[in-house]
Amino acid sequence: MTAGHDRGAGRPPATQYRALLAAVLAAVLALSVGIYVGAAADDGTADRAARADGGHPRGEAAPASTGTWVGAWSASPAAAEPGTETTGLAGRSVRNVVHAGTGGTSARITLSNLYGRTPLTVTHASLALAGRTGTAAAAPGTMRELAFAGSHRVVVPAGGQVTSDPVRLTVPYGADVLVTTYSPTRSGPVTHHPRARQTSFLATGDRTEDTTGGPYTERTPYWRYLTALDVLSDEAEGTVVVLGDSITDGATSTENANRRWTDVLAARLRTAAEAGRDVPRYSVVNQGISGNRVLTGGRGRPADNPSGRDRFSRDVLDRTGVRAVIIDLGVNDILRHRALADPDAVLDGLRALVDRAHARGLKVTGATLMPFGGHRGYSAAREAVRQRINAEIRAGRVFDAVADFDRTLRDPYDPRKLRADYDCGDHLHPSDKGYARMAGTVDLGGLRGAAPARL
Repeated sequence: MTAGHDRGAGRPPATQYRALLAAVLAAVLALSVGIYVGAAADDGTADRAARADGGHPRGEAAPASTGTWVGAWSASPAAAEPGTETTGLAGRSVRNVVHAGTGGTSARITLSNLYGRTPLTVTHASLALAGRTGTAAAAPGTMRELAFAGSHRVVVPAGGQVTSDPVRLTVPYGADVLVTTYSPTRSGPVTHHPRARQTSFLATGDRTEDTTGGPYTERTPYWRYLTALDVLSDEAEGTVVVLGDSITDGATSTENANRRWTDVLAARLRTAAEAGRDVPRYSVVNQGISGNRVLTGGRGRPADNPSGRDRFSRDVLDRTGVRAVIIDLGVNDILRHRALADPDAVLDGLRALVDRAHARGLKVTGATLMPFGGHRGYSAAREAVRQRINAEIRAGRVFDAVADFDRTLRDPYDPRKLRADYDCGDHLHPSDKGYARMAGTVDLGGLRGAAPARL
């Protein structure tokens, strides 16, 4: 017999039973503790794919959590960047600076290679909060390395896009966020948004996780590759997508000040919700492209500055958490038409966009076209087209709800023109005060609800 058997052989049966029961309970307890510790240590990365070098991603992958994924920022890919046709931005770190229109506890990004003719290889990408306004420096402790389907290297096909895995990072409302990408290989042309009204940065070499901002010596007015920043939000329950032209893009608004009318609208929604008003808790994303038209896009394949109808699915219906749509398009169809724009064609184009939104159950607010008297493109005939389009919009024969920007911003003594203090000076685009007035025109409560039922 073994020593163990010898020790147990002389015990009464009850004593043996109690010893056996104690051993079983101890084993169960040990197993339970092991399971708990293992679960607590798993930060959600355990089931993610290994890196190509055999290690594991260290991007602090976001765990399952409560909240709603919404758009915190977005910009439409607008064109191929001139001068990047051959090499793209090989060997450069691109640090985009974007402004978060709502807060969240986790974040993810979308990169686009829409205008690329060859695949874009990104070997390193990161996300961080900006340490200070107007610099490339990151706030301490906020730098996160990004992964795509578990790998830090991603290839974006020509004409395609990719979305990153989420990372844990508390993004406050109103924060500037740094999104940096690095590609060592030639890939052009670069997909960009040329009129950002926000300074971003470039550096030589892979400076993706640099937190000082020192290597980022080149300032740029473009957003490159980046088209969306989404957050897992407990502040917002959906996204308002605004489709527009340069007026929505924020042309002539103060740079680095976030005074586009969409920025002010986002602030209005947040302030009203905090005050307990019965308004939807929505974020706002800006899908404006300067020079954009309802019916006609630019040259190229794919077209630079694609028309509203061509980009509606990508830039509106496919946005994260879209719950409502605002459309402010049509003035460039009037101003850029070689002859005289057909108002019925423009109206039909707008109605077609509304029909597509309704097919997704989305309610659409539409804007009247603001006056452009005094602008170099003004003529009495073009003014008549604008008036015809606005009359149909006001009559409720185009959109579900109306934001009457024309009536709000026009000069009461000369309705063909913008009021002087709302005019940036070119007689087409608003001043910062005019943009704020536009945002104040939108009925916040009217953004709630689904598309009306078809009769």
